[in-house]
Amino acid sequence: MFAYTQIFYLMKKTLFFLIFIICSCNNQEKKNLPNILFAIADDQSFPHASAYGFKQVNSTGFDMVANSGVLFNNAFVAAPQCSPSRASILTGKNIWQIEEAGTHASHFPKKFRVFTDILEESGYDLGYTGKAWAPGNWKIEGWERNPVGPEFNKHVINNNEIDISEIDFFPSGISSKDYFKNFLDFYSSKESDKPFFFWYGGHEPHRNYDYGSGVKSGKDIADSFPPQFLPDNNVTKNDMLDYLLEIDHFNNHLKKMLEYLEEIGELDNTIVIVTADNGMPFPYAKANLQEYGTHVPLAISWLNKITESKITNDLVSLIDLAPTILSLVGITNPVEMTGKDFSEILLLKDSKPIRNFVLTGRERHTHARPDNLGYPSRAIRTKNFLYIMNLKSERWPMGNPVPKNSKNDSLESAGLKKYKSLYPGYHDIDGSPTKTLMMNKNAMVGNENLFEIGFNKRSKEQLYDIINDPECLNDLSKKVEYAEVLESLKNKLVNNLTIQKDPRMFGSEIFDSYPRISTMRNFQGFNERGEYNEKYKN
Repeated sequence: MFAYTQIFYLMKKTLFFLIFIICSCNNQEKKNLPNILFAIADDQSFPHASAYGFKQVNSTGFDMVANSGVLFNNAFVAAPQCSPSRASILTGKNIWQIEEAGTHASHFPKKFRVFTDILEESGYDLGYTGKAWAPGNWKIEGWERNPVGPEFNKHVINNNEIDISEIDFFPSGISSKDYFKNFLDFYSSKESDKPFFFWYGGHEPHRNYDYGSGVKSGKDIADSFPPQFLPDNNVTKNDMLDYLLEIDHFNNHLKKMLEYLEEIGELDNTIVIVTADNGMPFPYAKANLQEYGTHVPLAISWLNKITESKITNDLVSLIDLAPTILSLVGITNPVEMTGKDFSEILLLKDSKPIRNFVLTGRERHTHARPDNLGYPSRAIRTKNFLYIMNLKSERWPMGNPVPKNSKNDSLESAGLKKYKSLYPGYHDIDGSPTKTLMMNKNAMVGNENLFEIGFNKRSKEQLYDIINDPECLNDLSKKVEYAEVLESLKNKLVNNLTIQKDPRMFGSEIFDSYPRISTMRNFQGFNERGEYNEKYKN
């Protein structure tokens, strides 16, 4: 009896020891996994960071990452709009592959796996502050939380205190969320032995802005240089400086997060990714497939693994981030993604490019046309050229203009009082002083072509020489000497869209059926908020 008891005791002790060893190994593996800090600005175009030589902005957080890691000169979003771009980042797929999530302010089907869930299943603690996947309705599709992860947004900036360029006022357009304190809240609540993935989604530099706040903060209007597709005057220069001030704010909170991680000894083993969801909220930028709508900043660091900083001209799409992140933490082939793993660009001194082109696209942005229709477009961008295919070129690209009486601009006097909510039209362009100025033909003397470029209807095809015309002012699609280039890019675009089963390539208009959960306007035809337009549900 004694012998059996001894044997049982030894077996029990051995079992406990094995469990301890296994648990210790698992804990050690978790501790060795890198943390991930993902910082995404809301509406920031390339090259608006001082690491790119753009000195009008104080992008300290971005520069810290760029100076210690890899700075990308050619990073592109999948779509020039918030929610479809963010959904593409999360799924590693293009917008035409993710159904409702591929259009703005709709749903996010639960059947599409997101890399954040995969990280959580592999032992990561998740959290976000600011803006996650938005705008849109994720609850209706069965998600128990935002696809990004749990929310940490309880802390706000108190007593109108703000720390950007040592200014002593709080610009009204800046979010009151205290992103840094919310990050601390997340970090203090996570399990100590687990790595983290944290999504810092700044609301900046999304509009609205406090007009004149840039100058008031100490920025010099003489140093404001708007892109050539915008008017070169003090209204636009002020508007630009207000935009840049909000980038400063985003970076200030990022800098605090980086400094805190360094202070507690976690920065070396943290992958830091800084980018934006789409381009700047100005005419001919956000909601456009032209360069300032889709070309965004990107910098990535990981001090333990990326030991030498570098600048790369390789083309990458933000749909490549999901497979790259998973690869870096040792998760291989968990789900089919269209994005490509570019971890070699990060980890090897000399690496081969993963792409020779990127694809982008857009569908509906706001409710800007009768029947809640969108403006479907697709594009292919190589290092030298940008080709755009406008699939419904008969529609207004930035939304319909407001109906007006030819003798009197007053809507009420024209018997169109019900259309007051439509003013000033072209709603796919965010309201701004620059937009208002560009719609005033009297203020546009000498710049009449800018209205044509930014607001008017477009041809079915557009082609731009990015090397010589990065601001996309000169459409080459009708020039005979570029016919071969155009045809080659068109064929490559259509072939890839067909392979990826883009519904538009098969005559489907299902994207125009998808519900919009944001504000609807008084346009004629279908305008039921949150409902499917059955007319296009094919």
